[in-house]
Amino acid sequence: MSVKVVIAGVSGRMGHALLEGVLADADLQLYGALDRTDSPQIGQDAGAQLGKNTGVIIISDVAAALKGADVLVDFTRPEASLDYLKACKQAQVKYVIGTTGFTVEQKATIAKAAKEIAIVFAPNMSVGVTLLIDLVEQAAKVLNEGYDIEVVEMHHRHKVDAPSGTALRLGEAAAAGLGQDLKDCAIYAREGVTGEREAGKIGFATLRGGDVVGDHTVVFAGIGERVEITHKASSRATFALGALRAAKFLQHKTVGLFDMRDVLKLS
Repeated sequence: MSVKVVIAGVSGRMGHALLEGVLADADLQLYGALDRTDSPQIGQDAGAQLGKNTGVIIISDVAAALKGADVLVDFTRPEASLDYLKACKQAQVKYVIGTTGFTVEQKATIAKAAKEIAIVFAPNMSVGVTLLIDLVEQAAKVLNEGYDIEVVEMHHRHKVDAPSGTALRLGEAAAAGLGQDLKDCAIYAREGVTGEREAGKIGFATLRGGDVVGDHTVVFAGIGERVEITHKASSRATFALGALRAAKFLQHKTVGLFDMRDVLKLS
C-alpha cells in the first residue's frame, strides 16, 4: 500500500522538488498539498507547476489536508512548522521536518510531540550529508590534537538563517568527536583584533549569494597539512529524495523522534 503524503509549501522551491519526487515514486501517493493562505496557487491543481493533472488541489486548511493522510513533509519556516506540528498531533499524522532555524525551546517542543506521533527531524535530509556528519565525528576523534576546526557553508541569497542547520549539525558532530559540547566551543563571528585562535574552538563562516543550493566544508587545519571534508548539493532533489525516504521509514513507526541516521540505519 502506498504512503499517503501531504506536502507543505508545495509551490516553493523545495515543495516543487518534493512534488516531483512523490509523483515519480510508485510507493508514494500525493494525498494533499498545502500553501500559505495568501499564495496565488491556492485553488489550483498541485501538478499545474509541472504541467500535470494530479487531482489534488492546493489548499491552506491544514486539518482538511491531513484528514486520512499518513505523513506530512515540511520544509517551510519554524513558526509554520510548529503550527503543522500541532495539527499533526491532533490528526495523528506522522511528520517529516526538514525546516531549519529552530530555537532550543522549539526543538524541545518537537521532541515532546514525538511522544505522541512519529517524527523524522533533521537539518539536512541528504544521504550524502548524513554520511558527512559521521565522517566529521570520526575525523575529529582522530585529529583531536594540533588541528583547528572550521565549518564553512554557502547558500543562496534567499536563505534566512545562519549558520545553516547543517553547518550547526556538523559542528555538533565535530564537538562530539572532541568530547565537547558545541555551545562551549563554538565561534560564530570574528571581527577586528580578535587575538590568536584559541585551541579547541570550532569556528563557523557563513557565505550567502546567488542560487547556491548548499555547500558545506569542515576544515581540519594542522601544521603542514589540512584535511577538508566537503559536500556540495547541485539540486534540491537530493533533499527531497532523502525526505521521501524518511516518509517511507515512518510507515511502520507510531511514536518517536528520529533523524536521517536512523533512516539510513547508521545509528
